[in-house]
Amino acid sequence: MKLWKALGLAGLAGVAATGVIIARNERQRAQLTPEEIRERLHQRLDDAQPELAPPEHPEAHEAAGRPGCLRAWRGRRTAE
Repeated sequence: MKLWKALGLAGLAGVAATGVIIARNERQRAQLTPEEIRERLHQRLDDAQPELAPPEHPEAHEAAGRPGCLRAWRGRRTAE
């Protein structure tokens, strides 16, 4: 019976700790202004931009075996 009590208390402590973490995160999120959120989103977009940016020269992708668009890829695919 003591094992079940210990497990129950550990479960309650875990639930309480999770609630504290969620409340802290919500408080931090609520303190942000719309301008700050917009600025953070723009920063994240700028950080991801090099990965998402199209190549400056589509021929570079075609030379590497990667066509610049889906239509060109389909054309190459059926030609093979």
